[in-house]
Amino acid sequence: MDSKHLNYLYFLIAIQFVLIGYLFFNPVGKEKEFQASGDNVAEIREAQASQLPRVKIFDLLEAPEFAGEKVPMEDPEVYERYEREVYVNAYWESNTLLMMKRAGKFFPFIEQTLKENGIPEDFKYVALIESGLMNVTSPAGAKGFWQFMKGTAGDFGLEVSRDVDERYHFEKSTLAACKYLRSSYGKFGNWTSVAASYNMGIAGITRRKNQQLSPNYYDLYLNEETSRYLFRALALKEIFEHPGKFGFELQQNDLYALPPLKEIEVSESISDLAEWARSEGSNYKEVKTYNPWLINRQLSVRRGRTYVIKLPI
Repeated sequence: MDSKHLNYLYFLIAIQFVLIGYLFFNPVGKEKEFQASGDNVAEIREAQASQLPRVKIFDLLEAPEFAGEKVPMEDPEVYERYEREVYVNAYWESNTLLMMKRAGKFFPFIEQTLKENGIPEDFKYVALIESGLMNVTSPAGAKGFWQFMKGTAGDFGLEVSRDVDERYHFEKSTLAACKYLRSSYGKFGNWTSVAASYNMGIAGITRRKNQQLSPNYYDLYLNEETSRYLFRALALKEIFEHPGKFGFELQQNDLYALPPLKEIEVSESISDLAEWARSEGSNYKEVKTYNPWLINRQLSVRRGRTYVIKLPI
């Protein structure tokens, strides 16, 4: 038998072994067993579905207040707007959880500063909805925890220059926000309108009230952002004040905290903040982390001016 016919014979033998192996490891019974298992698909899916988390309907406050002013929950449209923001934030667990943890760093100072300036404590939630307590920049150019525009920042005593942007200065911007809120309250005489004006501006809210012949925020037809604005603050207030009801269980040691910081007065220009930090036993990262208002690699100090830079002890 020549090699051509011999190879062909080997090929036929190989095919027989493959067929025998297939029949041995995949008997007809297997096909019936697989087909029978299909009858249980519905039961399997039902069992899996029973293990999924259930969406909970929350028992919301019947009469929420903002800064001591009652929210007209008897109005179905107002109730729906309020409920929307509660569910958006309660079920955006990761974001709300991080804001709760972050509040451990910053709420104590905000609460104290608001109190010292005669501003209701509920306005701490305005900072929360403005920035999530982060030094963010809006598409319009507003910056920092309290989201000041450059012009408004200057009006309320914040420096914005080549080396310094105090919109990123947590303490100074909080004080500037208090000045704005007091000014707005002098115009409107109620804190609900003050909160809305922080989003739309004093002139913007005044114009809408005059155009629509209504002094009440809840009766105004507004753009979606301002329409939702106060309700976002109300929703976070309820979640923060009743976290267990919404599934958030944080202990005090779960919250973020600032480390002990030392304050260094600087009255002369610094040509290189990295070198300066090293001379102070620190580093550039710590300078930028705890002093985000330093926006350049250097700091120019005018005669008679003093800055305070904070570093971990």
